[in-house]
Amino acid sequence: MNLQHTKSISPAGLVGGKKSRAWPIILEIGGILLFLLFMIPFLMVLLNSAKTAKEIIFDPIALPQNWAQIFQNIKLIFENPTTDYIGAFFDSLIITVLSLAVISIFSAMCAWALVRNKKKWSTVIFMVFVAAMVIPFQVVMFPLVRWFKIVGDFLRIPLLGSYQGIVFAYLGFGCSMSIFILHGFIKNVPLELEEAATIDGCSQARTFFSVVLPLLQPAFITVLILNGIWIWNDFLLPLLVLGSNGRVQTIPLAVTSFAGSYLKQWDLILTSTLLAMLPIIVLFIFAQRYIIKGMVEGSIK
Repeated sequence: MNLQHTKSISPAGLVGGKKSRAWPIILEIGGILLFLLFMIPFLMVLLNSAKTAKEIIFDPIALPQNWAQIFQNIKLIFENPTTDYIGAFFDSLIITVLSLAVISIFSAMCAWALVRNKKKWSTVIFMVFVAAMVIPFQVVMFPLVRWFKIVGDFLRIPLLGSYQGIVFAYLGFGCSMSIFILHGFIKNVPLELEEAATIDGCSQARTFFSVVLPLLQPAFITVLILNGIWIWNDFLLPLLVLGSNGRVQTIPLAVTSFAGSYLKQWDLILTSTLLAMLPIIVLFIFAQRYIIKGMVEGSIK
């Protein structure tokens, strides 16, 4: 009886055991391959940032002959007479900070209002924001520039080539995803906390900023990081709103100044790209746990 029982389960048990042991190994190998695949562009930028233009053209995948060349390339970038790289850095910093401030505050207030108003119009408005997430930017980029020109002339406030114009554009394009994330997170905030604050005499504004907003920290930080990475690295929207030779420049626009019609300074292009990536890489390393936590809680709750 025992022998029959052993024979009946041993083949399936062995096959199942082999599959269960092999599957994690396959997933681990696949994860390592994907990691290497995604890291190749970063490695190429790092290697070629420590080369001269001739070395890059001769062999772009070889190791640098002198790693100290990267400091010489950085010096050339800062001393370049046609590009104000330091000014572009501060312009990018100002635009990113201002855009994140307005996107996060307005999105949080809008999501809170949509969650707490149990009416059909709130659901319709929320679905409009969700639908806006799937509209390609290329569809609206030319009408956007035209309307910015018309509205700016009407209000006598320059929206093209200015801080306020690019921040306003990022507010419009960044709110949809931010509202989607915060909307799902606010649903889990107990309504009793807001009612208790109202009983204590708090206004709606104080209830939001003193009670609701502190509870949104994981989702709020996720919104800041995701939008910050997008705004810092964005090229097409600043190109349309600010122009390639405007008074206000971002780092991606400044990098393009090293690529002319007949000459491309690959050593300076790749070194400036590396400098632009460093702040975002450091930010992502320290804040990645907030991204995962906020995305999961905001999309499920």
